[in-house]
Amino acid sequence: MRPTSPKEILDFVYREVENISDTLERKLGIFSVIIISLSAMLGSGLFVLPALAMFDLGGPGIWAAYLVAALVVLPGALSKAELATAMPTSGGSYVYIERTYGPLLGTITGLGLWATFLLKAAFALIGFSAYLWVIEPLIGFSINIEFAALTLLLILVIVNIVGVQIIKKIQAPIVLSSVLFLVGISIWAALTAEPDWSRPISEGAFGDSWRSLAETSAFVFVSYAGVTKIAAVAEEVKMPETNLPKGMIISLGISTVLYCGIVFVMMATVDSNSFLIDGHAREDPIFVFANLVGGPVIGIVASILAILTMTSMALAGIMAASRYPFAMARDNLLPQSLEDVHQKFETPHRAIIGTGLAMGLAILLLPVHDVAKLASGFQIMIFVVINSCVIVMRNASDTHLSYKPRYTSPLYPLTQIIGIISGIVLIYVMGEKALIGAAACSLLGLITYFTYGKSRARLTLTPWRTVLTKFTSADQHERERYWMVFHGCCSRHHPNHLTINEFIQAMKILVPDIGQLNARNLFHEIDKNRDGVIDVDEFLESFDAGKMQSEE
Repeated sequence: MRPTSPKEILDFVYREVENISDTLERKLGIFSVIIISLSAMLGSGLFVLPALAMFDLGGPGIWAAYLVAALVVLPGALSKAELATAMPTSGGSYVYIERTYGPLLGTITGLGLWATFLLKAAFALIGFSAYLWVIEPLIGFSINIEFAALTLLLILVIVNIVGVQIIKKIQAPIVLSSVLFLVGISIWAALTAEPDWSRPISEGAFGDSWRSLAETSAFVFVSYAGVTKIAAVAEEVKMPETNLPKGMIISLGISTVLYCGIVFVMMATVDSNSFLIDGHAREDPIFVFANLVGGPVIGIVASILAILTMTSMALAGIMAASRYPFAMARDNLLPQSLEDVHQKFETPHRAIIGTGLAMGLAILLLPVHDVAKLASGFQIMIFVVINSCVIVMRNASDTHLSYKPRYTSPLYPLTQIIGIISGIVLIYVMGEKALIGAAACSLLGLITYFTYGKSRARLTLTPWRTVLTKFTSADQHERERYWMVFHGCCSRHHPNHLTINEFIQAMKILVPDIGQLNARNLFHEIDKNRDGVIDVDEFLESFDAGKMQSEE
């Protein structure tokens, strides 16, 4: 049934898809994008997880789990690169999902990602404790883990407030030193330690079934989550249309080669029993590897680098996590004070401080190690939804004209479909762990939306609604399309009406074969009050009248 009045769809607030903001200064180039992405990945994934993953899989073939996880991440990274060039603003996945599906799912996503990222960063600050025992004899006293973690957290919050430029200066030497050291020790092991190259590919190395490999891939999936964290600070990236996709893809390639190559050599060099202590998997596998290959001094160097790299990972995690409440505040889903930018440093200082306080409470009150694992399920779900966002956006692009990505993911929609299916498979094999993590994050978002955000959120005509009405109500879909094209062609200086040239542009979108003369004549026919412009009511009523005449 056709709506009786154009006012029926005018409760929506028009908002361009990209909603680009210049609140934050663009300071990060391609090298910085790669370094930040790598620093967000090269932490616990190499320095803590390998031994845990080996016993989770039941064999030394965990390099294959890292490879499978990278292949699952790849479609999401390509999709996110496309979305990031269409919407290069702070907030990353939150922005893309909120712009695609609306504020409810956006709130769940934003707070869920904020919680998972800060928990991962807190885990990094706690995780380096596995290496502290190596350096305690050197400094002559034992270190309280919680005190050390909280002290580092305070320093990292201050560094984040001071700005992204200093973060780049800190992270670059740490990441490069860790990469060079790990590559060097792997080459040295291959040349001198007489590794058993058949061990990582032998029968039983990959567990007892494909499910074992899939479960382990889901376990190590978090190792790659940092590849897209840079999208959360897209507003601070120079030339985001080129630097974001290149940076994501290059950093994913580098990290995949490092994970698979180093872990393969490690498993070939070190006997599986060496990764056990008191019947449990060790959380300092790089020390075990370096100590065996190079001796105690190299083991100490490995431990120091592990501590520095995990600290760098936490630094990147705080930066990415703080941008979610910052972006949500700009959309009225969280208090506007979180949107404030420091007058001198041009960083969202209140969002950073709030994230730091939440991390401190997590370190003191929560079993961060276990909670961070549960959050992995939510992150996999986000990758699934991100792939769906590209499909929805592309299908709605003829209506939502401002979706104009500078980079488009290849092999669309096959890439996105593969990403969705593979992500669902990993969620399935994770079982209740994924559901518990997703339920906790979703509950946090639902409570926030219905107690604060719902009454303040701007109701917009989302691409998801556009795609949905295409299949459920053709008349409503057409009217909403006219409404979006009207606003898409309006000038920013007069957003409520069309001039004759803007009207001609709109008609060429809606009726591509219309001639310019016919469009001009139609403009004067619709402009009944002869004021030289057409408002939204006149625009929609003209299409309703035209449709009624064609039906007669």
